[in-house]
Amino acid sequence: MKSNFGLAEILAGFSKNSNSSKEKIYKMFYGYVMAVIVRYTSNIHDSEELVNDSFIKIFRYVEAFKSPERPEELEKAFKGWMAKIASRIAIDFIKKPRIDITENEFSDLHHPLTFPEEMLKLNVTDLMNLLNRLPEIQRLIFNLYEIEGFSHQEISKMLNIKENICRVYLNRAKLKLRTLYQINMEPNGTY
Repeated sequence: MKSNFGLAEILAGFSKNSNSSKEKIYKMFYGYVMAVIVRYTSNIHDSEELVNDSFIKIFRYVEAFKSPERPEELEKAFKGWMAKIASRIAIDFIKKPRIDITENEFSDLHHPLTFPEEMLKLNVTDLMNLLNRLPEIQRLIFNLYEIEGFSHQEISKMLNIKENICRVYLNRAKLKLRTLYQINMEPNGTY
């Protein structure tokens, strides 16, 4: 784990517009921000571009970051703050020209799905392989709801769609994940 004292010093360097502070933050958290971005994108070139866009925004607004009262919570709070920025940048990228949602597609609302217990025990690589096979809008809503913890109301505002459409896409994502799991997972639990 990184030293919170070191992180506090690095963050203090931003008030002096220190390029070395920017470089240290970039090196320390590049992998973390990339992990957030790849949950939304499947193209590595897009992911790298979105990571860089995220850091540009992080550097621009780092002084708006509110440090927690307890120093030992600094890294966790800073990572959460960066993850929100990165996920919103990824969402904006995905929303641009490719998502065309019409309400006519959603005449059938499904009941919420649950996952087989084995699916909840997947390792990260297996889960990412399954998620990357979802259609982009389903992967986006699944990530926002199940992984990031946003509500349907928050997602509908972010994506400018109705809440019931969010629910349908989430249910379709879960159904597709269940099907992909049943078809593609070997008995030994590897993808």
